Amino acid sequence: MHTTTAITMRAPLARIFETAADLSGWPKILPHYRYIHYYERGPVRNIVKMAATRSGLPIAWTSEEIIDRDKMEVRFTHLKAFTKGMHVVWRFRDTPAGVHVEIIHDLRFRVPALQWLSDPVIGTFFIDHIAHRTLRCMKNHLEAEAGVQ
Repeated sequence: MHTTTAITMRAPLARIFETAADLSGWPKILPHYRYIHYYERGPVRNIVKMAATRSGLPIAWTSEEIIDRDKMEVRFTHLKAFTKGMHVVWRFRDTPAGVHVEIIHDLRFRVPALQWLSDPVIGTFFIDHIAHRTLRCMKNHLEAEAGVQ
C-alpha cells in the first residue's frame, strides 16, 4: 500500500515543520486527534502512542518519530497495531505558492492473505481520510496564525 497526501500552506516553512514535528500540540489544533502519549521523548527521536478518530471510530497506534531537521523530514515507523511496519514521511518544500507539505505512507501488510484489504480499508478509508484532515486542519491553524486570509 502506498499513499501520498499533499497540500500547500501559506505560512513560514520553519513554523510548519516545527508544528508537524511537535506531536504534543497536535490534539490542540487537530480535532480528530484524541491524544498523544510519549513513552520516550527526545529532541530528535520519540516513541509515542497516537490516537485519533475516523468518522467517530477510535483508532490508536504506536510509532517511532524521527525529526530530521537537516533533510526537513519528519519520519514515523509504526511499531504496533494493524499498521505495524508502516513507514510515513512528512516532506516540506518551499514553492512560489507556499510550502508544499506531503505525507507519504508505505505499508507492506504483514498478513499476505489479507493484503487485498490493505489499500481500500487501511489506505483509503483510514489513512487517506485522516491525512487529508490533518493537513487541512494544520493549514487552517498555521495560516490563521500567520494572518493569511
